[in-house]
Formats: sequence, structure tokens, C-alpha cells
Amino acid sequence: MFGDFFLQTPKMLSGRGVYWHMGRAQHAAVHAVGSLIALILVGTGPLMILLLVAAEWVIHFHIDWWKACHSDKKSLTPDMAAFWRAYGVDQALHQFTYIAMIWIWATYAI
Repeated sequence: MFGDFFLQTPKMLSGRGVYWHMGRAQHAAVHAVGSLIALILVGTGPLMILLLVAAEWVIHFHIDWWKACHSDKKSLTPDMAAFWRAYGVDQALHQFTYIAMIWIWATYAI
């Protein structure tokens, strides 16, 4: 919630349809740092932390790139239902990523 709603800067929000967008990379890094902190707090080993945080960064970066490309291609704006469907899919994919990370942690790190 904090990474998507409170910690985004104008740089993170503009020009997101470009593949290598530094703002999107920084945004994904905010989420990865949050996961890093959570994984340290539950006593996860360094290799598992590295793997999970790196995977989250890559996945988050690409989910947001997909949403930006889709929204740009369709010229979606917040007054359109398709905008909210894309937003919902984006958020669901992020939550599925966290579910997968928890499953991997519970299966291999405990």
C-alpha cells in the first residue's frame, strides 16, 4: 500500500510506457526494500532474501510496464471502466506475487 499510494514520486508516475524507465525501476525497488525488511524481520537467510527480493523487483517492474503499455495503448483514464480493470489486474498480480513469495519462503526457508 505504501509503495503504490504514498511513496510514488512524479518521476515514478510519468513516462511509464517506456520499457527501461528509471522511475519504474525505483518504484519496484521501493517494494523490494519493503520485502527485504520483512524478510529480515522473520529471520530469512541472505541467499533466500536475495532471490526473493530480486525476483520481486523483476516481476513488479514488468507488471507495471504491462499496465502502462496497456493503459497508453487504450488511452485509459480514471473515468473509464477499463482503467479500473487494468488497475485491478495490476494489483491482483502484485498480491499473487506476494502469495508466491510467502509460499516459497514457507516451503524452503523455514
